[in-house]
Amino acid sequence: MPAARPFLPVLALLFTGAGAAPEPALSRAVPNDNRTPAGVLRDSVLTVALEATRTMWHPDGDTLPGLPIEAFSEAGKDPTVPGPLLRVPAGTEIRVSLRNTLERDTITVFLPPRVGSLVDSGSPDRMVVPPGEARDLRLRATNPGTYLYRATTGSPGGPQPRTGGFLSGAFIVDSAGGPPTPADRILVLQNAADSLDPLNRRRIVTPVMAINGRSWPHTERLHATVGDSLSLRVVNASSEVHPMHLHGFYYRVDALDMATQGPTEGREELGRRVVTQRMPAFSTMSMTWVPERPGNWLFHCHFQTHIVPHDPLGPTAPHAAAGGHVNHALTGMNGLVIGIHVRPRPGERVAEPGPGKRRLRLVAIRDPGFPDSFPSMRFVLEERGARPLEAGTGFSPTISLTRGEPVSIMVVNRLTEPTAVHWHGIELESYYDGVAGFGGSAERLTPVVAPRDSFEVRFTPPRAGTFIYHSHVDEPRQHRAGLVGALIVRDPAPVDTAEDRVFFLKSARAGSMASAEFEFNGKENPDTTVLRVGHRYRLRFIGLQVTNPNAAVSLTARPDSILATRLDTMLVQWRPWAKDGADLPDLRRTLRPARQELGMGETYDFEFLPARRGELRIEVRVSVPRRRLMVRVPIRVE
Repeated sequence: MPAARPFLPVLALLFTGAGAAPEPALSRAVPNDNRTPAGVLRDSVLTVALEATRTMWHPDGDTLPGLPIEAFSEAGKDPTVPGPLLRVPAGTEIRVSLRNTLERDTITVFLPPRVGSLVDSGSPDRMVVPPGEARDLRLRATNPGTYLYRATTGSPGGPQPRTGGFLSGAFIVDSAGGPPTPADRILVLQNAADSLDPLNRRRIVTPVMAINGRSWPHTERLHATVGDSLSLRVVNASSEVHPMHLHGFYYRVDALDMATQGPTEGREELGRRVVTQRMPAFSTMSMTWVPERPGNWLFHCHFQTHIVPHDPLGPTAPHAAAGGHVNHALTGMNGLVIGIHVRPRPGERVAEPGPGKRRLRLVAIRDPGFPDSFPSMRFVLEERGARPLEAGTGFSPTISLTRGEPVSIMVVNRLTEPTAVHWHGIELESYYDGVAGFGGSAERLTPVVAPRDSFEVRFTPPRAGTFIYHSHVDEPRQHRAGLVGALIVRDPAPVDTAEDRVFFLKSARAGSMASAEFEFNGKENPDTTVLRVGHRYRLRFIGLQVTNPNAAVSLTARPDSILATRLDTMLVQWRPWAKDGADLPDLRRTLRPARQELGMGETYDFEFLPARRGELRIEVRVSVPRRRLMVRVPIRVE
């Protein structure tokens, strides 16, 4: 891992202000597992008294250093991270008394706009509470769903509001007449570095990320048995984007509320099977998952800087920052990660996959002539002693497999540092999933691939689609360096007849704002892609950028091209075909303007049938402070 940046001075400015006198001892915040609703529910009325207070939060466990934050508590109880759970059946009237015990900060509480209606007068979505004062609110919750309540500190409209990543909590409205104790679990994602500087710019600090008040590996473990139906409600209480990825399985998106974008956003995702779902700031998601294989599995954010060890919070470094990568999952990861232990059914024995019909070697190498600060690494693919395809420096070749055909892949490490390979989106046994020190089971944990060592992976891909393979050690560095590649599984011939074009979006190797921020297929300036009129193409898009999660991919015609469908946008049309390797139903395979938000760890397949000759281009646009980044792929239709 790169050397940690000084963090304590930043935190001191962030939470106490420059030159502030030392604070008195603060109470300790308690992690909230979101199993016990707050308040008293009687005769369809919930009465709850909340307080905004200053507290000490320990993301890595009570025995390790913490940091001061603002948080909510029920009156007379310890503050909790996240805030107290508000959970009621539809039709309940909620009576909230909120007291602000902060000495200097006004808080502005934002209520979910679609939860119901106010019983009394006032603003429907926010409430301002000055220091030392209290406000009462009455509303009726009528719309079942997963919501978020949150608060900012600082005067409304003032120069330095903080988005208060820990002044937030889950707000659940259950269907009337539902089970008295729902079996779902609620996961609230929070971020301690969630603030603006005096010039209203985002602070650049290493964030401290948490799920239900703890940072991995101190987050709660979930437990299930093969065949169980697990229902999760995921609440993004931060102003960051979180692409939530499940290892080894698909999950179903049952509800997706893009709170900052309006109630119509996200409808296309509902009911869809995914392995990664992009969650914008302040959004919520309900998901269902049925584990089909036992083992240890991860559910985590795929924004790589959200799962690396945070900087020390005190003189004693957190456990995650002190270890190496031998047990990478426990010592090299931190933040927004949940571990799920799936037991086999009683009496069930897990069969060991046999040797594959195909045998491949995937060799990790480092290219000479590049500095340690920005190395070039890549995997080299070998089969029967030959190298069928090489991608050049800083990128790895596409692996092509066949649905239903067993494969053995020997991962060989010729680097001077450890690595491992995760088969992103592939349904396989946990031991081969690539999570060193956690995957597999208590009897047999997945090892890291040490330098000059190897590890054999065995699996049979059960479906055709677009997937990813990538290193699962020191991910921000190794991904930029090039230890990432496309994994394409095809149906046995002659079923799959469309011509493929793979477009892999990754962060540039140098990662410098002075150079290109992104690469397509390992190149900052990609070569022209040639298509032919009347041929049907499957355009496979893969997103694995390290930073900048808001990548908008579009297929456009040049202004003078007759292929343009609308002169204002110049977008052509394509037909959505698959998401994360899972085919879309026919109802959703309709022509639409060629634009797609591409999150980290997501794959999208589109069918494109060029009808006329002309010049096209694929564009990726990302807005970042003070500039707009773009990478283009020129396309010529002949």
